[in-house]
Amino acid sequence: MRLALFEPDIPQNTGTLIRLGACMGVPVDVIEPCGFPFSIKALRRSGMDYLDQAEIEHHADWEAFLAAPVRSEGRIVLLTTKASVPYSEFSFQPGDTLLLGRESAGVPKAVHQAADSRIVIPMAPGARSLNVAVAAALVLGEALRQTGGFSALAP
Repeated sequence: MRLALFEPDIPQNTGTLIRLGACMGVPVDVIEPCGFPFSIKALRRSGMDYLDQAEIEHHADWEAFLAAPVRSEGRIVLLTTKASVPYSEFSFQPGDTLLLGRESAGVPKAVHQAADSRIVIPMAPGARSLNVAVAAALVLGEALRQTGGFSALAP
């Protein structure tokens, strides 16, 4: 299981997601360009000391991410408001990469189409979207529950 952040806009969310990855034992892929200079300094406040424990793969762009050795197996599962399959009804696999779009714009059509699967978090009528870190935590929790990923973590 992996988290992939497509061109994140907000360093605080990126730091929070890297912290989530560190705490859950899940590597995090950051796909440039970011909406901020990608550096440990920019992420230190939200990522705290977890940045040193995190497994972070940095990719120059979408094509570099797709060509990276970490992409040799597993599906890309896009979290999007433009899907019809609720995450709670999706069957996750251990090699899945959960792809999160930009906070301001999601992912472009080509990236949306390149995903192997697309899932949505059901929300109340009129709600547009959740914070990207909250969405990732919800879906990652379910994915780890389904795949037995929590058993590798300390109680």
